[in-house]
Amino acid sequence: MKIKILISIFNDWQSVFKLLENINNEVLNLGHEFSVIIVNDASTEIKPELSADLDNLNSIKIINMKENRGHARCNAAGLKYIFENEEFDYVIPMDGDGEDRPEEIKNFLQHLNYNSFRPIVGDRMKRSENIIFKICYFFHKVITLTFAGQSIKFGNYTCLPKLTVEKMINEKATWSSFSGSLQKVEKNKISSQSIRGKRYFGPSKMSFLNLLKHSLSIISVFRSNVLIRSIFFVIIYLFLIYTNISIITLIPLYMVILLNLFSFYLARRENMDEYNKSLNNINNIDLLN
Repeated sequence: MKIKILISIFNDWQSVFKLLENINNEVLNLGHEFSVIIVNDASTEIKPELSADLDNLNSIKIINMKENRGHARCNAAGLKYIFENEEFDYVIPMDGDGEDRPEEIKNFLQHLNYNSFRPIVGDRMKRSENIIFKICYFFHKVITLTFAGQSIKFGNYTCLPKLTVEKMINEKATWSSFSGSLQKVEKNKISSQSIRGKRYFGPSKMSFLNLLKHSLSIISVFRSNVLIRSIFFVIIYLFLIYTNISIITLIPLYMVILLNLFSFYLARRENMDEYNKSLNNINNIDLLN
């Protein structure tokens, strides 16, 4: 099988080069052809020379983008580039900082032995962030399930068959949210247990604001569900508090209204015209291996 590993980065060259070494070690005896596509999101730091010997990787390409578009859109553009320009059977998108552990690639491939046409998602069984981040992430999952009706425990780290990649590059939500889009286009997915690793170098770039934007971007994919469920919530909640209405008791209603406003606002990011033109943002392509 021909497997493309898709990595989107901004400036984190030290981490991504260490990741390449670890991937090279992990795929040694897996018996398939692995290549790496790195989408460089217009990094401002100079890329160092790659000194490691990566003989187990068939090729390593760096797609250098002209303008910074953000992690989600780099993944979207990477999927489009691979589908239109590469021969492949599967794509494995993963973060370039070590938080997606390369030793779990073999777990994905084991699932393919029995379910070769279904996408595999790395469901997070254990996370390495601090307690505050874990609490915020828990609320993100609860709100997504309650108002969007979706249980999404996975991020970018997945294994996508070619048919799924085709579905995703024809879905406008991919331009805004990778996991939200995958949840929308593929209902029949395989879950593979995954442990969130620690960054190789430096602190995590997932701040509270980035987590909030990430959460709302996923929820916005299912904004129709959110609106319908919110209406039912408002009706039931008002019935429960109608004898005790005050500024304090109305706070949950204000929050639900804000959730809907932000969901529909962020839905504007789902722009198919921009997605179709995303490869025009490529400046050049470097071949490392």
